[in-house]
Amino acid sequence: MLYLRVASFLFAAPLLASGAVLAADTPTVTSEVLLQSTSSWDGTAYTRYPDGTPELTTLKITIPPRTELPWHTHPMPNVAYVLSGELTVEQREGGQSKTIQAGDVLPEMVDINHRGRTGDNPVVLIVFYAGTKGMPLSVAPKQ
Repeated sequence: MLYLRVASFLFAAPLLASGAVLAADTPTVTSEVLLQSTSSWDGTAYTRYPDGTPELTTLKITIPPRTELPWHTHPMPNVAYVLSGELTVEQREGGQSKTIQAGDVLPEMVDINHRGRTGDNPVVLIVFYAGTKGMPLSVAPKQ
């Protein structure tokens, strides 16, 4: 009996992940792609992941109202999901900018100087970083 349950689960798991319904009493699992990108928000292509032992990091970041973050870069691909507020991100060179708000997903820049600015309300982000063990999540630009 246990074998049948395990076998049923192993068969059902891929179907559930795809959103398929197995039986009337099985809850429907849905999935929605929020972002799938091979480039950052400014169109710069991601070239490759860093070498080394992978380390995933997820941060919840709260930025106060009327805050201008310092210029910085990220040495690895990462993505930000906006829980609340509105954030304007801008490139240092070229001045390209983009404003994101609650529900938006932003593929961050890698090795390009940028910063964020908040408006009259705080901003809450969930940021997922795909780096390597010991790698800094952000780096101040060289002066």
